[in-house]
Amino acid sequence: MNNIRNFCIIAHIDHGKSTLADRILELTGVIHATDVAQILDNMDLERERGITIKAKAVRIPYTAKNGAKYILNLIDTPGHVDFNYEVSRSLKACEGAILLVDATQGVEAQTIANAYLAIDAGLEIIPAINKIDLPNAIIDECKLQLEEMLGLPSKDALLVSSKLGTGVPELLETIVERVPPPKGDSNNPLSCLIFDSYYDSYRGVIPHIRVFDGKITAHDKIMMKSTGKTFDVDEVGYFLPDLASTESLSAGEVGYLGAVIRDVHDASVGDTIISPAHAATPAIPGFRRAQSMVFCGIYPINTSEYPKLTTALEKFQLNDSSLIYEKESSAALGYGYRLGFLGMLHMDITIERLKREYGQELVATMPSVIYKVVKHDGESVMIDNPSKFPELQQIEHIEEPMIRTRIIVPSDYIGPVMELSESRRGTIVGMEHPDVRRAMLTYDFPLAEVISGYYDKLKSVSRGFASMDYEFIGYRSGDLVKVDILVKGNQVDALSFIATRERAITKSRLLIHRLRKLIPRHTFEIPLQAVIGGKIIAREDIVATRKDVLAKCYGGDITRKRKLLEKQREGKKRMKMVGSVEVPQEAFLILLKLEDD
Repeated sequence: MNNIRNFCIIAHIDHGKSTLADRILELTGVIHATDVAQILDNMDLERERGITIKAKAVRIPYTAKNGAKYILNLIDTPGHVDFNYEVSRSLKACEGAILLVDATQGVEAQTIANAYLAIDAGLEIIPAINKIDLPNAIIDECKLQLEEMLGLPSKDALLVSSKLGTGVPELLETIVERVPPPKGDSNNPLSCLIFDSYYDSYRGVIPHIRVFDGKITAHDKIMMKSTGKTFDVDEVGYFLPDLASTESLSAGEVGYLGAVIRDVHDASVGDTIISPAHAATPAIPGFRRAQSMVFCGIYPINTSEYPKLTTALEKFQLNDSSLIYEKESSAALGYGYRLGFLGMLHMDITIERLKREYGQELVATMPSVIYKVVKHDGESVMIDNPSKFPELQQIEHIEEPMIRTRIIVPSDYIGPVMELSESRRGTIVGMEHPDVRRAMLTYDFPLAEVISGYYDKLKSVSRGFASMDYEFIGYRSGDLVKVDILVKGNQVDALSFIATRERAITKSRLLIHRLRKLIPRHTFEIPLQAVIGGKIIAREDIVATRKDVLAKCYGGDITRKRKLLEKQREGKKRMKMVGSVEVPQEAFLILLKLEDD
């Protein structure tokens, strides 16, 4: 066990984490230089966007300069704030972390967030400044930022170029020297952490595990601490980086196990695997169920594709246990599902993967958050869909989820960023200047304001230089109202939304105005109304199309013309009572675009 080193690489998005992992695997002979780039990011979307969505692990044999042989277990981590919990579990499985900083960008918001997670987990942190080969590298400033913002000694920072391989051999030596070997005892009762998993259609869920105590072999019985369910292990092994079976995994080792686990929720990330013979073995701290923060409805464009969408979601959830979904129906869009996501990136990626990998053609509704509605009788209900809101007279107050956001921005753009944040109901908590060029702003925001295009606007006003990360801090009461949209007196539930009272009227007028242009004219007048409770706050009418019934009158008595017009008026009146309005699907996408104006 003294020759095992478990470590991970943490960084902000696009700081070269996956490229550094490639160089480490190449130098140690695990892969060849001719192999595909970013071997741990094997999803098309990961390569396109330059992000890690799914954590990976790999076992690396390494011979140090002094001739000693080591086993290095590299546990890859996702880089985005949406996957914060997965990062914390990956860190829990390690004793050390390489904190990677882009030499051209410096320390960014998620660098700080991930560094704090590693410090809280008690890991040995090795700072490394990457991309030193680029002409615009600011190495001295990066060293200063590491000291000022994270309290890490700048003399310890290693200079590397993941692309060229410069400094990577020295980094491997530093890992061996500074990362402590794992603690634990193979003779103690079994205790393993699940830090990731994936679904195999033949073998069920394959949990990725770090063994803290005890030993696990094929044909052992195991128990999940959170559910109490037991399974028979049929295989254990390592990641090389492909799966390679072995006889056993002992304390300190990282690998996988197969136990024909059919339900993805029976092997949750962060759960502890123990032996049924020692059921009192304590759980590894930090486990929690995935908490959805953002919700949206998805509907097939063609209603006959609904069974196909059901099958696609069932398969998708097998590989992503953090996704939750339930059936939903809309008068306008038919049958669909309400999906819960960890954040906006998670939502974006899930919908994109459903379209690409499962061939789905989808309409997604406006993303929303969970509101806490407190009624007059003291009951509080959590509501993720505006259509489920109780009647206005039953509500005492509404609470909305709040997040604390750290924004790092060049000093030149502080004004525009503050202006944008205040327009989105942000409350400034603090402002620091880690160096002369940049400022770190801390804001409290309602989550609903951030999911509706805040990040894109932030990048726009800062010319792409700002970076941010956030954490959930609880619920706060707000002056919120539910706005219903009526088309010809009928409520269209998919167009309902929640807004602050002061912004509800402006947003409603804009929405009604856009709807008037999108809904085609009928042979009768169509009133469009926005309503809060029973009060109409905005209205526009789509005028009826007219047929020229007087065209055949080329003269003659005026009473004949009046008779024809009266007959037409009666027909329109009857049509208005029985006629139905088709709302086109594009109408449901305009809510998404309202925030961009």
